[in-house]
Amino acid sequence: MTNRYHCCATCKHFRIEVQENRSKRIYCERLGFDTKPTYQFNCWDPKERVKKAMEKESE
Repeated sequence: MTNRYHCCATCKHFRIEVQENRSKRIYCERLGFDTKPTYQFNCWDPKERVKKAMEKESE
């Protein structure tokens, strides 16, 4: 079964940082490399609000 919430944008390690030249760096703070919001990795650790949404949906 797939989890529709499982993606980098919903992980607690997902970060967006605005650079001096106004470009954005989208990356995983834990792994230290650039990513995209839709990527999926096995190390995914959802944010609290996502956990609550998943729990509510499973009821």
